Amino acid sequence: MSWRKDINNDLAEWDKINFNPFDWVKEFKRVLKPTGNLFAFTSYNLIGKWHEAFDPVFDTFQFMVWHKTNPVPKIYKAGFLNSCELIICCWNKGHTWNFINQKEMHNFIESSICMGTERLQNPNHPTQKPLEVLKHIVRIASVDGQTVLDPFMGVGSTGIAALQLHRKFIGFEIDQKYFNASLKRITEIQPSFLFVSEPRQE
Repeated sequence: MSWRKDINNDLAEWDKINFNPFDWVKEFKRVLKPTGNLFAFTSYNLIGKWHEAFDPVFDTFQFMVWHKTNPVPKIYKAGFLNSCELIICCWNKGHTWNFINQKEMHNFIESSICMGTERLQNPNHPTQKPLEVLKHIVRIASVDGQTVLDPFMGVGSTGIAALQLHRKFIGFEIDQKYFNASLKRITEIQPSFLFVSEPRQE
């Protein structure tokens, strides 16, 4: 069925790799400015490891919940729908924070998964995030002219959200087909954006 292409069931090649948050603490701390914020989409089974690795080195460790209004359906009613994704949030005193009202301060975002004309079909990225969710995060955690970094940029959605909100953007992607997709999408809204492609070091 054609709708199946729009469904995000959170399965990808990188899900088969043993991801250890401890491996990223030093580098994340190195590149994050004192006023910066750290956000990382993660699965429920890793949140304890994220907390163990990052809570001791940041003043605040919290999490957000992204509720997907159209999760993958279950034919058999044998368990809950996988309708929520967790987002790790870390910052230090003096960080940038742009809340306008109490409603915006909820650690809960609700939207559909990325689908329709926004979702790329070639290449199809299994965990492409909707711009609505990414813009919400970028908007509350940065101001005009600040730089947003995405070290796993996939097809460039974070970059598009950042540039549309008048931020600067730096991204990295090791998969060439996703890198090429990012190039195409981002240069459509900012033709002067600089891309550098280097051979992957095995």
